[in-house]
Amino acid sequence: MTVSTATAPTPPSPTSPKPPADAPRTVPGPRAGGIAALLVMTALAGFACWAFADLRINAATLVDSASNAADFAGRMVPLDFPPASELLRLCGQTMAVVVCATLLSVLLSVPVAVLAAGNTTPHPSARFAARGVIVLARAVPDVVLAIIFFRVFGLGALTGVLAMGLHSVGMVGKMYADAIEQIDEGPRTAVRATGAGRLQQLVSGVLPQVLPSLVANALHRLDINLRISVVLGFVGVNGLGFEIAEALNALDYRRGMALALVVLVLCILVELLSGAIRRALLRSADRGGRTRGKGAAPRTAAARGPVLTAVPPVDAKALPDTRTPAQPVRPSAAPRVSPPWTARRIRRTAYAAVTVLALAASLWGADLAPDQFFGALGNIGQTLGLFWPPETGGILPDLLSDLFDTIKIAFAATLIGVVLALPIGTLAARNVAPSPATAAVFRVVVVLVRGVPELVLAIVFVVITGLGAVAGALALGVGAVGLLGKLVADSLEEVDPGVEAAVRATGAGRWQVFCSATLPQAAPAFVGHVLYQLDVNIRSATLLGIVGAGGIGFDLLNAARVLDFGVVTTVLLLVFATVLAVELLAVWLRRVVR
Repeated sequence: MTVSTATAPTPPSPTSPKPPADAPRTVPGPRAGGIAALLVMTALAGFACWAFADLRINAATLVDSASNAADFAGRMVPLDFPPASELLRLCGQTMAVVVCATLLSVLLSVPVAVLAAGNTTPHPSARFAARGVIVLARAVPDVVLAIIFFRVFGLGALTGVLAMGLHSVGMVGKMYADAIEQIDEGPRTAVRATGAGRLQQLVSGVLPQVLPSLVANALHRLDINLRISVVLGFVGVNGLGFEIAEALNALDYRRGMALALVVLVLCILVELLSGAIRRALLRSADRGGRTRGKGAAPRTAAARGPVLTAVPPVDAKALPDTRTPAQPVRPSAAPRVSPPWTARRIRRTAYAAVTVLALAASLWGADLAPDQFFGALGNIGQTLGLFWPPETGGILPDLLSDLFDTIKIAFAATLIGVVLALPIGTLAARNVAPSPATAAVFRVVVVLVRGVPELVLAIVFVVITGLGAVAGALALGVGAVGLLGKLVADSLEEVDPGVEAAVRATGAGRWQVFCSATLPQAAPAFVGHVLYQLDVNIRSATLLGIVGAGGIGFDLLNAARVLDFGVVTTVLLLVFATVLAVELLAVWLRRVVR
């Protein structure tokens, strides 16, 4: 006989519950936006590789140009520097124009940024209009602005100041607006609670918070404008750039390269000086904001001042009258109105005094004539009428073909820049480099490359490889190492060190920490930096066509020389549409990849 026994079902263990059938996935599924962004980035990378191959940038091209490089080096040395007095005059004139242009951009960008920032704009329509002004200023090349202002104001420093200053609003205004949107609203709310108006809120609640960022971005733009001044020299703006253009047009490579070396030294000095000041300002702002920021230690009672506590109501009639005649307050007991002269206050005052003196010297050295400005304003309407309506001059197919060449140059240059900048920027990051000395060496390499204007590199490659798109792509690709390498290094240094420490605690090696912790955190920033470099390269490729480096810039210069301003407007509209498309694509990709 078989006896069957029934066993009670075992209840599930509370420590290991069985997940229900409809439990959510541990790893989220791919999003449609993420898949679309991946496909778009893959297509952009594929187009960049095709452009690189189509332009025939290869080892054979460089080997064939070796003899030209040797011939150019022989014609370049010994360098022919102008007399010391002439050289100092040119350097002073260039710096005066650059400083005045940067000052103009700051003065224009502050009100535009206030209107463009979401937390300070008076109305959404004002914000939209201000953002449109910023995009337009970025899209219009400074060379085009210089051509327009030459027709209005003639030759002189005023043209360069206006061209660089208005074009700089595109970058400076955007940076300022972003800084204003990131402020702590607490101080502004406190000022508003006292009954302050909108202007008082901006001055007392917003400006003190964004002032370090405003100064840092102005110094960064000063460095950029110094390199741009070389480009404007080829269209008549006085200074070192104009002398370089005159020397190269006369095939005097010894004088031209000597002056280019002077520009390189100036750019490096300005880069080092502005970088030191920016770091000092940002460190100071960091220290000031850390005590009030999230996670800061609470202040002591002495630091907070007197504390008001609630007390029960008291009948005033029940209290004895202890009033005494009013006594005059002694002057010695009055609180101190002005802060003491600490070392920090003395240093900041000295910085302010030096800044004021530099601005005054620049305004005097640039020799800006108010009469020239106001006297020519009456002709500005007539001059702008020369640029409208747009015309094709019967060469629309050629313009479209050259625009496509410009896009190919920009993509190929971005690919070259990424390949070169990723290892250089990685080794320049202090948290990734094998040693601090290695990081310092590669930081110097980045600074040296950034100091060379792209136009000078384009001239060198035009002489070596000949006229055409190859020279433009190589010049922009090598020049991208300066900006992209710095951005890569900064992104790697700004990752969360706690994630790196956690991976390192498992016994992971240097490369495992880099691939598992550092690189994944910095990857979204890399995407944004590459897209920004592509945007910069499209505009720069337009300018390099001026010296024969291929692209639509050559058509732009020729149309300006023969006074065919309708074609100039057509070229400008084509470049503007291209830059705007890249800008919108970059905004969408950054939002999706973030």
